[in-house]
Amino acid sequence: MKKYLLSWSGGKDSALALYQCLRRSDIEVTGLFTTVNEATNRISMHGVSVELLKKQAESIGLPLHILSLPEPCTMDNYEKIMGDFMVAMKKNGVEGVVFGDIFLEDIRNYRVKQLAKIDLQPLFPLWGETSKNVANDFIASGFYSIITCVDGELMNESYVGQVFSKSFIDKLPDKVDPCGENGEFHSFVFDGPIFRYPLFLQVEKKVKIEYPNPRGEKQRPFWFAEIVSK
Repeated sequence: MKKYLLSWSGGKDSALALYQCLRRSDIEVTGLFTTVNEATNRISMHGVSVELLKKQAESIGLPLHILSLPEPCTMDNYEKIMGDFMVAMKKNGVEGVVFGDIFLEDIRNYRVKQLAKIDLQPLFPLWGETSKNVANDFIASGFYSIITCVDGELMNESYVGQVFSKSFIDKLPDKVDPCGENGEFHSFVFDGPIFRYPLFLQVEKKVKIEYPNPRGEKQRPFWFAEIVSK
């Protein structure tokens, strides 16, 4: 059985990718890894605190590796931190890395290229599915996720803090992907079939921050939810 790490954002797509991997007999997911902003101590882009991230991993029952990224973080910084981590994991017996990407070719190609340098095998369980099917599969599988962040140019603050559901998807603006694959929104999973027990969360406040969109160069307004554990 081959050993894999899983790129973990704390959100719905990585959760569904993990769920699919856990049901396979040919691979073993030995741990999760997440990048966090060193300045804010929060998951990059998702805006969720490391404290909640750790509680999530504890409920899932898998080791969590946290990679701190400096602010600002250049591509050279990122590749050095990620490369050193992957080399160390390979020495510990890891043979591949799982990603929850759905259809962004440039991101997939970048991941494949970087892992090839270290001779690690990439795995994309959700690749080739439509965003609508991925969203429906996530919900039908019994997962629950809260919206932590939205692109303020495409969505208003009312979407922040909502549970990802069919009604949420039905209310999305036409230009927004059902899974937020282009960075339109991000989520944090708090219950589902990979959890030993649910997390109980509440939104304390919502904040608006000018933040660089990963799919574009200009600054954009993003709404973030300040989520805490009850």
